[in-house]
Amino acid sequence: MGSPQGSTLTSDMTGLIDGSTARSDVSFIDCLPVYVKELIAGGAAGAIAKTTIAPLERIKILLQTRTDGFQSLGVYQSLRKVLKHEGFMGFYKGNGASVVRIIPYAALHFMTYEQYRGWMLDNCNFFGSGPLVDLIAGSCSGGTAVLCTYPLDLARTKLAYQVVDTRTKFSSAMTSLYPRPAYSGIRDVLTTVYKEGGMRGLYRGVGPTLAGILPYAGLKFYIYEVIKIRVPEEHQKSIVMNLSCGAIAGLLGQTFTYPLDVVRRQMQVGSLQSSSIQGDTRYRNTYDGLTTIVRNHGWRQLFAGLSINYIKIVPSVAVGFAAYDMMKVWLRIPPRQKSQAASSG
Repeated sequence: MGSPQGSTLTSDMTGLIDGSTARSDVSFIDCLPVYVKELIAGGAAGAIAKTTIAPLERIKILLQTRTDGFQSLGVYQSLRKVLKHEGFMGFYKGNGASVVRIIPYAALHFMTYEQYRGWMLDNCNFFGSGPLVDLIAGSCSGGTAVLCTYPLDLARTKLAYQVVDTRTKFSSAMTSLYPRPAYSGIRDVLTTVYKEGGMRGLYRGVGPTLAGILPYAGLKFYIYEVIKIRVPEEHQKSIVMNLSCGAIAGLLGQTFTYPLDVVRRQMQVGSLQSSSIQGDTRYRNTYDGLTTIVRNHGWRQLFAGLSINYIKIVPSVAVGFAAYDMMKVWLRIPPRQKSQAASSG
């Protein structure tokens, strides 16, 4: 009895010295498959990052959809108006739906990227092992995550689009601003939209979403890897370097695909917009949305809110990467090169 216990204690202490944790700690975490750890790490990172930049995300949606009273305002003025009319919590309207969506989205995005990349490296040698693999794997993972979580993104947009003056009575405010009752929460949005249009209604705007996310997700990973390859090897594990490369990749990728995001938002809130203010925004498809916006509002409207996207993308990527790295350490996820073999095994 004494010898085995002593042996166990010795091995535990050795593990602690080597940087691992005690046997009692690894009984659950180390038994989890790598892909499950990636799901947990990605979901946590996404939730933390999304909550951090929620006020900027709310303003971006209000600018993108040309909400009444915000068309001619800048970022600072819009922030002040939301604070004045809705208070501090107005900055986080729709954030519940956003976090509920981003947890499975980010989890699926990170995990499926690793899985797609590992599968391609093992089975598609003609793609090589360079950034092209990251471009394709990133695009596929982005599309997968969008298809699985799109109704939640629709709910987030509809909730964030509503502007209610909390200084007045709820009923009078809603009557003056909207021709229909406001949504009370995520469940109300989903059930109402489903009753009105079925599954097709829940996926309204998914076309431009996929058209935007496929190149964006692919470019983000591609640019990140291209930049990282050119960094000296001794600096490639630096957190600052990873955050910088990720921020640059996010900025470039977002710029190229941003007009598609604008069309998506307007398609999502089309039923809420007043025709007297916006005109008919029920676009037939992505191309129709792009051409109609340019014809009615000019090409600059395709980039409405892009400046705030630049402002929020850097802290979003920074917080996301930092949180993901922290979760990977806590969950003891091996480096990506090693995780490919583990994931495919």
